Amino acid sequence: MGKRYDLIVFDWDGTVMDSTAVIAGSIQAACRDLGLTVPDDEAARHVIGLGLSQALRHAVPDAPESMYEPLVARYRHHFLIQDAAIPLFAGARETLAELHGAGYWLGVATGKSRMGLDRVLESTGLKQYFHATRTADQTFSKPNPAMLLELIDELAVSAERALMIGDTTHDVQMAQNAKVDVVAVGHGAHPPEQLQELNPLALVKDFAELRAWLKANA
Repeated sequence: MGKRYDLIVFDWDGTVMDSTAVIAGSIQAACRDLGLTVPDDEAARHVIGLGLSQALRHAVPDAPESMYEPLVARYRHHFLIQDAAIPLFAGARETLAELHGAGYWLGVATGKSRMGLDRVLESTGLKQYFHATRTADQTFSKPNPAMLLELIDELAVSAERALMIGDTTHDVQMAQNAKVDVVAVGHGAHPPEQLQELNPLALVKDFAELRAWLKANA
């Protein structure tokens, strides 16, 4: 049976890497450092996947505009001291290697910065598997479809032959805005029931289920 997709695009945080708790905790710690309102766990997790400045504005909407720059700096401080220890989800490395070996184009569309994504691709050894990547500081943040549309254009693939995989409603909405099929994974930042409300093509709980779905459907 022929392949249904030519390009598979992954979100990073909460999808490939188990970084949700570290990101949410870093947002909360940065707010405490600066005496700002500390968002609860749900609010801190909900903004994961957005570009950092946009995420902090959503998570701490009552902060004065002058505080967002120091808030970004404090967030990065707390995140970077934990960054090297954040694990990949079980099965992520094997799935990417398998897809790459099967001849799929692979991409990343992430709320990380270009510097942050480049650093983690090098440190995990996963850079070799990806053909093109987009970050939130290169183009418009999710759920704007720009990241996906730019990847599709760069790799000369039609939207109908592309698939997005992500763990947040921002990922699902970005894909739907780009008219790209999307599979949601329930092990990340947004609860499975929130993801399901948006009617992704499929909702899987982990990489084992994702691999099985891809083998049967991609």
